[in-house]
Order: sequence, then C-alpha cells, then structure tokens
Amino acid sequence: MSDKKEISIIDQQSINDRIYEVRGVKVMLDFELAEIYGYTTSRFNEQVSNNIEKFEGEDFCFYLTQDEYKNLMSKKSTSSWGGRRKPPRAFTESGVYMLMTVLRGELATKQSRALIRTFRAMKDYIFETREIITQRDLLRISMQTAENTDAIRKMNSLVMNQGQMIKNQQKLLLEHDEKFVEAFEWINERVKQSDISPVLLTFDDVKENGEYLLREGYPAKADETYMDIYNKADDKVYIIDNYIDIKTLRLLKTVKNGVSVIVFSDNVGNQLHNYDRDDFIIEYPNIPISFIQIGGIMHDRFIILDYNKESERMYHCGASSKDAAVRLTTAIIEITSSDMKKQMHILIDQMLDNSPLVLR
Repeated sequence: MSDKKEISIIDQQSINDRIYEVRGVKVMLDFELAEIYGYTTSRFNEQVSNNIEKFEGEDFCFYLTQDEYKNLMSKKSTSSWGGRRKPPRAFTESGVYMLMTVLRGELATKQSRALIRTFRAMKDYIFETREIITQRDLLRISMQTAENTDAIRKMNSLVMNQGQMIKNQQKLLLEHDEKFVEAFEWINERVKQSDISPVLLTFDDVKENGEYLLREGYPAKADETYMDIYNKADDKVYIIDNYIDIKTLRLLKTVKNGVSVIVFSDNVGNQLHNYDRDDFIIEYPNIPISFIQIGGIMHDRFIILDYNKESERMYHCGASSKDAAVRLTTAIIEITSSDMKKQMHILIDQMLDNSPLVLR
C-alpha cells in the first residue's frame, strides 16, 4: 500500500469540520491532517517523529487522552474514526504552521499550494470565530510562502543532469528549512497569545473610533503609526504590499525631503492608478517614488527603512496601510532578529531586479 494519497480538495467547510477545541485551544488531528496533506497517517506521523524537536511542548502538539478522544468521537458521526490503537496527536495552530517545514519533498509544488490554501482558510475561520492569530503565525506563513516560491524558482532554473538536479533541490529545501525555523525562534519567545489578549481589553476606551492598531503590543492610532515610522527614515523607505491605493501614498507625506520611496507591489485589484501617482509627485516633488513588481514571491506586508544602511529598520505589518484600522487584531512589530533580516535581504535583493510596476 502506498504511503501517499491524492491531496483532498480543501474548502472552507472541510476545514471548519476538522478544527476542534481541546484543553481550551483549537487543534487539528493527525489523521485528518494526513488526509489534507496527501499522506497516510503512519507516514505523516513518521515525518513528525523524525523532526520531533520542532514540536516540543504542548503549545505545538500533544496526544489526546482516551477520555478526550472518546469525547470527540461521541460528537463526530463518522466511521473513519474507528479502529485506532491509541488516541491521535493533536496539533495546535503553532504546530500546524510548523508542519510546513516538515511536510516537503515528493509532493513539491502541489503540496506547498495545498498548505498555503489550508492556512489561509484556517486564518479566516479563526478570525470569524474571534480567535486571535498572532503576528508570529502570520509572519511564518508569509516567509514560508516566499521561501518556497524562491526555492522552486531556483530549482526550475537549474540546467544539469537529473541526478544532480535532485541533489540540489534537496539541498535548497534543507537550507531554507533550517534558516526558516531558526529565524522564528525569537518570535516564539517574544509574542504569545496570552500577551496579546489582555492588551486588547484596553481597546474598550477607543474602539468606537475604529482607527487603532497594535504597535509593539500597545494600542496606537493607525495612520499616525505609519506616518511616524516613515518619518524615521533618513535614506530610503521600502514598502512591500500587494494591496495599495491612494491612501498608501497619502501616508507617505511625512517622509523627509530627499528620502526615496520604493513601493513593491503587484497592485492586486488595480486600486492604485497612474493619476494617483502623478498627483502625489506634483504635491510632494521632494519625495522620489517608484514602483516595482513583487512578482508573487511575497504575500504579507513589510516596511523597511534605510535598507542596507547602519540605521536599517524592518517592520512586519498585519494589514495593508490602507486597511490598518479595519480589525483590532492588526499589529505592527519591528523585526530585530539578524537571521530574519538576512532572509528579508535575500528576498528584497531579488525583487529589486524585478520589472517596474505599470499603473493604469
């Protein structure tokens, strides 16, 4: 019997049906995750066991007790849950995200796409049920997607014999996997849901305004936050954001004279037009601005100040600047990890070679 199955078509309802609450947290079970990812349960758990150091602690995964499993079985009307010798592993949100660094190889691009679709749907579902996904998790998805895209692009560009190509593919995936996990160690210690939740209580005094976000864990006015960050640049401002419009440009009015701005974007939805850019240039002639395509390698939002300078600073943004105050869960976190910055430099240098973005 093959240890791989055909990947199931994942839709919103199928994901909702596979998310349970155990010990007060949302979890997904090993045999249902295996089905999603196209593995047999035994092969799936073998992959996890071979990388068990990545799943240490119950904040990543744990085995259900017999009582917990029986309780779930009593609520789930399906024969597929029977015949197990022991209760399944349960994976928390963090554990499910960590699976992205483990389940790789033969399924290649199809697997990566299935994973990303799954996590996007999970994110939407949890927001709807008013659970908070931390910026740690959002950043993991963004960086993993970008790294996978970059790795696959490099693989496809290799011109060599088949045996050597396979070796290089495996080496690329292994290197990107190790750097990815190491880069996020600092975030695991810095940002926890238990730290964020109490802070949200302070929004009670300002939520009627609806123009606030979380800046380093504390409420701050959304537009003022972006303008304050932009004003700190002395040389360059890089904005990475696929969803831009006229407000994206308006918030740049606090950029110091002579500081150049590059907006990396694919302008999804074509919400920013050439006349918006022209009006900005006329109103702020001392702020040079240009636009470059992202090319599909980044799926989250970042601000980089003074790139490649000693004063360089990087920020991860939970939403596009034009939508920053839509959700109280929007947050901006400064990236201080040197490993994370190295990974960002690789991606930014790649994007700097992309074609200009043509606005219509």
